[in-house]
Amino acid sequence: MKMTIPLKEKKHFCLIGSPLGHSVSPLIHKELHRCAGIVGDYTLEEIKPEELESAVKNKLLSYDGFNVTIPHKSSIIPFLDSLSSRAELFGAVNTVEVKDGKLYGHNTDCTGFLRSIESENISVEGEVLILGCGGVSRMFAYECAMAGADITLAVRKQSFEKAGALQDEIYRKTYRRAKLIKIEEAVGEYSLIINGTPVGMFPNTDACPVSRETVERSGAVFDTVYNPLDTKLIQYARESKVKNANGLAMLVWQAAAAEEIWNGVEFKKEDIDKIIKTAGERLGK
Repeated sequence: MKMTIPLKEKKHFCLIGSPLGHSVSPLIHKELHRCAGIVGDYTLEEIKPEELESAVKNKLLSYDGFNVTIPHKSSIIPFLDSLSSRAELFGAVNTVEVKDGKLYGHNTDCTGFLRSIESENISVEGEVLILGCGGVSRMFAYECAMAGADITLAVRKQSFEKAGALQDEIYRKTYRRAKLIKIEEAVGEYSLIINGTPVGMFPNTDACPVSRETVERSGAVFDTVYNPLDTKLIQYARESKVKNANGLAMLVWQAAAAEEIWNGVEFKKEDIDKIIKTAGERLGK
């Protein structure tokens, strides 16, 4: 008698945000599924702020998990049943696990950041310059503070009040003091420069948030921008033989961390490196 092997149940995942544009997340998760043998799909759900509550109640519970991007990373929190320690600390969620009708919020941006710099042998120590004080810069600041780094926050004049609040919050939660300066004062020698601003992003590709001289004197550079892949900041670092990593590596690693939460899988560094290359080729077209 011929036996039939049951097909694996297909799982469904998505990214919510607005606008989503030409996101490479579906490509990244498709490749991650292929590597891990997961039968699933990953789609884009464009959801405006005023539609979020309805989407959570009427649509998102039907998924096995979903990612969250701007502008919902904080506004999704009231609709979740629980938060991981990192998501609670940062006040931001980018990954939601759907299980037994409940929603569990996580933050894998931090994992993506730490794994991407680790893959380039970049450490979070010494004098760290963080450019910006938005959502992703908050995560950088907390991770660096908890690693024992000496942090300098460099922001625009109009963001001083917001950055000051972050400065106080970091000290209250980690007992680490952060220095606060205007971004034009970001000169000197740093162990690591982290760009959490959109400066250098397409179409303003000739812009760089700090001077070439400051980059040349740094130990390493991390740029969250990945369109283009080679921002001026990354170009200056590469030409000066300074260790560097861009936001695409972080994007792929945080996606891998999300899949680990949803599916209990693990990924090899060589597989992640191939996916980073594939996504980079797609962005380069």
